[in-house]
Amino acid sequence: MASALLQEAQAATKADNLVKAENLYKEILSKSAGINEKALAEQETALYELGALYRDHKKIKELENLIHTSRTVMSGLGKSKVAKIIRALIDLFSTVPDTIDTQIAVTKDCIAWAISERRNFLRQSLETRLVSLYIERGSYFDALNLINTLLKELKRLDDKMVLVEVQLFESRVCHALRNIPKSKAALTSARTSANAIYCPTLMQAGLDMQSGILHAEDKDYKTAFSYFVEALDGYSSQEDPRAISVLKYMLLCKIMLNLTEDVHCKYFLGEVDDLRMLADIWAAILTGKMAQKYAGRDIEAMKAVASAHANRSLKEFEEALETYKTGTGLKCRQRLGERTKYANRTTELSSDTIIRSHFSALYDTLLEQNLVRVIEPFSCVEISHVAEVVGLDTRQVEGKLSQMILDKVFYGVLDQGNGWLIVFDEPRQDATYDAALDTIRHMTTVVDLLYEKASKLN
Repeated sequence: MASALLQEAQAATKADNLVKAENLYKEILSKSAGINEKALAEQETALYELGALYRDHKKIKELENLIHTSRTVMSGLGKSKVAKIIRALIDLFSTVPDTIDTQIAVTKDCIAWAISERRNFLRQSLETRLVSLYIERGSYFDALNLINTLLKELKRLDDKMVLVEVQLFESRVCHALRNIPKSKAALTSARTSANAIYCPTLMQAGLDMQSGILHAEDKDYKTAFSYFVEALDGYSSQEDPRAISVLKYMLLCKIMLNLTEDVHCKYFLGEVDDLRMLADIWAAILTGKMAQKYAGRDIEAMKAVASAHANRSLKEFEEALETYKTGTGLKCRQRLGERTKYANRTTELSSDTIIRSHFSALYDTLLEQNLVRVIEPFSCVEISHVAEVVGLDTRQVEGKLSQMILDKVFYGVLDQGNGWLIVFDEPRQDATYDAALDTIRHMTTVVDLLYEKASKLN
């Protein structure tokens, strides 16, 4: 049964009386609990509730100070309990926007305290948390350095649970740094370690999600889709918000496989029998309770892109990118070749680097198809006319045409003085040279055989 002081603080919190609730919680924490288990439990509850109060009112500095001052309160608790409380208090920052730098600073401070107190388990747990914060901020090299240190310790201690988590982080960091072979190796190590222990649902879903991402990098979208189905099942069962990202990746796989009708229709038929099992899952996702659960702009954005891809329309593709945006960000059209040309433009389509990278390739493919279709009837055409037909900037079209010529998508030259594109017929290779080489090769064989016979006669 909670004390009267704690009940009064909880009542003040419900009444939204911040000052009174804060003072009452601080009064509870200021008292010495000694070894009284009931008093220690009340102080633990007060820490959680005061932290939640600061989080709800976005009092970041006060929450940071609470984590610092709580160490004296937790002196009478066990080490495992202290580790749980500190991690829980740090996790309160995660729901407050723009606090990633504060979280990193607080976590580093707690790591320093754990080192001074010789609490190795807590330090490793906090360092693992720091790795995830580095990844969230995009400080991949800092994350990789810390991961290498952690892996040496964890392999020596044989702590499989934390080891799997750190190896999964390593795979994500290497993927972000475009070191795909090392990312695959880290994921294989994580799966090997996971086979030796009971793997929690969320961790298994994370492994499946990373497997799907790496298979998508290899353009194996069918296998990637099957992994994403498993990941969605895990995240959805735990009500994890990452489920919506996995669903977007599933739709992405359908688009990249040119199965855009599956994004809209109720059922799909797999090309092979082992995919038929996924049909019921896919139908449930798009038409059942899960459709209502995850319906929103994210899914509508993917459907709009699917429609544009089905129609092979670059204009519809760009309209979809323009429609599903929430801020000014960068301009819609930037130089081709910049892999971040959609960054900060659309929350639904471009906040995710995985979606952005694949859509960048999809955009280039659609643009090439449209340009080839426009220039096909001509032997000489003005670049401004091509740009007008496809609805893009002349400079952008000129850059793409030069890239296509270098990639030998078609043969031609750019006359920049007159602003023309001169298209050549595909050159036919003269077979005379190859035939002459074959004749000489055969004659060499004949001469060698005659020489061998002549040698035998002598």
